[in-house]
Amino acid sequence: MWWGRSAGGRWTGDNARVIVDCAIYQNGCRTEGPEDLSDALDAARASGDAFLWIGMYEPTEQEFEHVSREFGLHKLAVEDALTAHQRPKLEVYDDSLFVVLKPVMYDEAADTVTTGELMLFIGDSFVVTVRHGEGAALAAVRRRLEHEPEVLRHGPTAVLYAVSDAVVDHYIEVAAELQADLEELEAEVFSPNPSDSKNTAARIYGFKRQVLEFRRATNPLLQPMERLAFGEVPFVHEHAQPFFRDVADHLTRASEYIDGLDRLLSDALAAHLAQMGVRQNDDVRKISAWAAMAAVPTMVAGIYGMNFEHMPELRQVWGYPVVVAVMVGICLGLHRMFKRRGWL
Repeated sequence: MWWGRSAGGRWTGDNARVIVDCAIYQNGCRTEGPEDLSDALDAARASGDAFLWIGMYEPTEQEFEHVSREFGLHKLAVEDALTAHQRPKLEVYDDSLFVVLKPVMYDEAADTVTTGELMLFIGDSFVVTVRHGEGAALAAVRRRLEHEPEVLRHGPTAVLYAVSDAVVDHYIEVAAELQADLEELEAEVFSPNPSDSKNTAARIYGFKRQVLEFRRATNPLLQPMERLAFGEVPFVHEHAQPFFRDVADHLTRASEYIDGLDRLLSDALAAHLAQMGVRQNDDVRKISAWAAMAAVPTMVAGIYGMNFEHMPELRQVWGYPVVVAVMVGICLGLHRMFKRRGWL
């Protein structure tokens, strides 16, 4: 026996570590089937209206070998599923479809976007899901489908739709969270009392990197979803196309949302750099104004400090106060002029 379930419902056998769940669904309902994988697949195919759904988490090559052999999965798709680090895509093979999705998670405390990987093998009477990363657990999707037998009756197509819909809907939720954080960042950029400029620029740049990571998950998925929505793809029920069109529409909205975030971040960075330039110009003007006022007494004191004997007013009683008064008057005049021009 390769796998089975104990009395408590836990998976046992050689691959118990990677088997998340496995069940036969017939006429939209979960049923108990043979414990042997080969027998379960044969039973699903024999019934005509049933399919087998097996979910796995980060299997090794040895752990996945039996599954790939029993289901007749293409070796190139198997290699991609085991290696991970794939772009979202849809590939059609003789006996199955291979779909790669990249679920997105956002850690608001750390301001970081992380992506997992979710691979689906869709056949005539089976679904194999392979998950990499901590996010994108499919337990909630499976439970939701099990409470919607009218959807599950569409077979493996229903699983592909439900998983794609859950992943894409979460894109929109993460984009909304990023939008809220971006509004806080914009308020900081345009604050009259900005914080450390270097820290703000670093935050904007880091935010752009998170958005770029997000775009790598969404943009490549547009074409596969359009193929599922408008093209004739094997192993996909024709009546499911309107559902995939809805997923494609949500994905387009998420992609446009992310593109908008990227443009706003670029504008915020440009505005921040412009503000830094304006503040630097203000600082330079203030320094220049004070330097100009300091130059007047420095010049006069320098002239009278040259120790010549024959200089005007040297021996006059009123010479010193007059020179000091002239210096103060010139400095006050410069201060007034700079104040009018907004330099001080």
